Amino acid sequence: MQGTLNFNVGVLGHIDSGKTSLTKALSTVASTASFDKNPQSRERGITLDLGFSSFTVDIPEHLRQHGSYDKLQFTLVDCPGHASLIRTIIGGAQIIDLMMLVVDVTKGIQTQTAECLLLGEITCEKMVVVLNKIDLLPEDKRQSAIEKMSKKFQKTLEATRFHDAPIIPVAAKPGGPEAQGKEAEGMVKLIDILKACTYKPQRVETGPFIFAVDHCFSIRGQGTVMTGTVLSGRVVVNDTVEIPSMKMTKKVKAMQMFRQPVEKAIQGDRVGICVTQFDPKLLERGLVSSVGVLPTITAAIISVQKIKYFKGPVATKSKFHITMGHETVMGKVSFFGQKRDGVEDTSGAENNFNLGEEYIYQEELHIGKSVNESKNDNSEVVANKPVRQYALIMLEKPVTCAPHCLVIGSKLDTDIHANVCRLSFHGHLLLPVTDPKYPETLLPNLKVYKIKQKEGLVERIADDYSVIGKSLFKKESNIQLFVGLKVKLSTGEDGVIEGGFGQSGKFKMVCFKVRNKNCLQVVKRKERLLQKKQVRNQMVEKNQ
Repeated sequence: MQGTLNFNVGVLGHIDSGKTSLTKALSTVASTASFDKNPQSRERGITLDLGFSSFTVDIPEHLRQHGSYDKLQFTLVDCPGHASLIRTIIGGAQIIDLMMLVVDVTKGIQTQTAECLLLGEITCEKMVVVLNKIDLLPEDKRQSAIEKMSKKFQKTLEATRFHDAPIIPVAAKPGGPEAQGKEAEGMVKLIDILKACTYKPQRVETGPFIFAVDHCFSIRGQGTVMTGTVLSGRVVVNDTVEIPSMKMTKKVKAMQMFRQPVEKAIQGDRVGICVTQFDPKLLERGLVSSVGVLPTITAAIISVQKIKYFKGPVATKSKFHITMGHETVMGKVSFFGQKRDGVEDTSGAENNFNLGEEYIYQEELHIGKSVNESKNDNSEVVANKPVRQYALIMLEKPVTCAPHCLVIGSKLDTDIHANVCRLSFHGHLLLPVTDPKYPETLLPNLKVYKIKQKEGLVERIADDYSVIGKSLFKKESNIQLFVGLKVKLSTGEDGVIEGGFGQSGKFKMVCFKVRNKNCLQVVKRKERLLQKKQVRNQMVEKNQ
């Protein structure tokens, strides 16, 4: 396969939009898991698992400058469309370079169409919209119907990163599944569009080998084959790899890419790895890596953003389905944030987490703004909202995951027939926690605070820079615990609590940001007016 650039294209869309038919029409090579080979898929007539196939074209001119490639291989990842299989869809979406969103032109945007569009925004940079089944439109109204649906989609995509995505009408299986002898329509133009949309994805051979396995099966006389996508690094025949979830190591006996033997696979490649003396039933999906690279975690701190289409609050202490890679488990979340003096920090520090800093507790996750929205919005930053948000996730079951992997929180127990978004939030792993005793070892070092506010009264002015206050503490309060805390006067001065004053809960405050003496004079004048009023009242009482 030397000289061939592999490019992974995810085929996503609502159930019965014709994804598998489109994949068949495009593909020239099928893998061991493609075109609904699962017996249950054939029986039910729907895709139940990820399918993989490929076709190869000459390298486009704009990619020749990126290396000595003469061929471009498109690996098609056919994802199921049924709502109940969202876990599988999420797993497939994380290994793609470009998404083909397949839409039944006679039905338009449906519930899973919208969910797949959201996944595309989270996982990849580019998308092509395929309006399928145009053969079902009346011939005399076909062109106008296609134009109407294209305009509707362009309007939908305006607020997304895919606002300039090409929209292509096709008929992957003219006449329906049972029709024979009719050629697919629009495939040549679709391939040209796919070629034009390709780019040189990141393909780095250095670093640890991490491999996302999506199928595992045995071949008599050969061994067990694990098929999947290389997420990072490289692997060669005779390397020793680890299945970290089982603490088991195996030697790579042989490898194939779409039925062609190879000696090496690098990041982004779709490959089958053959090992011996391993029961395929032990690993349906998961990760394989270099020895000692991947931890099995019981909790995690992640960067997090709320998905704006999710209805309702995403509250602290709630439980969500947490997807990391191909694994989905239940987890309880706690949200907290970070402020930068009201100005968002775009330095890239969101990829790191510092236990030494202080963070503010959040009752719920706030909707953040996209980069495009932030550029177009001149409004002031809301003072009580953090500019960067994090979540502590306490997992109910241990998970093996890659560093900085994508994390998606969902409410997958929502009624699949309800027209609602089930994807709640997304982010990336920042701090994996492997110690099962983390509540005692980690959490005490996590500095998350709540802002509490209490109001008191100024009893009198002591001098130009200090006041005596009351009604802020109880008589029995230990005021020494509050020394140094900030206090703000209603007239604008800032200060700190210096200590107690007497035994009745009064305190002394020192102003350290006096803007001018007039402020204090105003306070004094009010104090004198109040005293005069009290004197008048006393005189009236005496006269009576």
